[in-house]
Amino acid sequence: MKRILALTLVMVLALGLFAGCGKSSDNKDKKWIVATDTVFKPFEYTDKDNNFVGIDVDIMAAVAKDQGFEYELKSLGWDSAIAACQANQADAMIAGASITDERKESGWIFSDGYFNATQSMAVKAGSGIKSFNDVKGKKIAVKNGTEGASYAESLKKKYDFKITKFEDSPTMYQAVEGGQCVACFEDTPIMQASIKDGQELEVVKSTENKGSDYGVAVFNKNKQEFLDMFNKGLANIKKNGTYDKIIEKYLGK
Repeated sequence: MKRILALTLVMVLALGLFAGCGKSSDNKDKKWIVATDTVFKPFEYTDKDNNFVGIDVDIMAAVAKDQGFEYELKSLGWDSAIAACQANQADAMIAGASITDERKESGWIFSDGYFNATQSMAVKAGSGIKSFNDVKGKKIAVKNGTEGASYAESLKKKYDFKITKFEDSPTMYQAVEGGQCVACFEDTPIMQASIKDGQELEVVKSTENKGSDYGVAVFNKNKQEFLDMFNKGLANIKKNGTYDKIIEKYLGK
């Protein structure tokens, strides 16, 4: 009887071993859920044909094709994208998220950088505002939880201005154009793209900071595999010229 039980146990263990051999250890057969912002042109936005497009959108598509993984891009908005990842309702986030020590310390885990962006102050076109000194004691608009907001906070005490937070860039810009705020802080390429499309703003010269890289973010160490695939794919599309074509498509040479 003991011999029969022993043989049965060996067979069960063997079946488990062979079953394990048939599984992919790299999860490439999984469909990864990637959260993103809704309006952050030219990185993610809806075009005139109602297609969701942008630098982030195209980079993720190119990396997924290179690495052979499936994904679903969910346009949620900045705050909701973060919340979805933290609640494990999404695996990763690509939304022009700047790689900072502060975010790393609070639980963000980043990929390699895929774009370097500075932050600047913009004002209503023709306002006459030429420097930070001109906004002392006035209201400044920022987008909640962004590097633009952090940059404004770092200058708030020195220039004695008040900060009003908004959920998205278009609403923030409207507050400046409508006079509720005299200026806003945002990633420079985002504002330049918006101005090019007709936003009645202008970037104030000499207000740029040093900037930082954008990275894909996860909020759980178990998602590191996704970042590893992204990093490999990013290196490959940079090497074969695909990355440069994407940047040129949206920002020019």
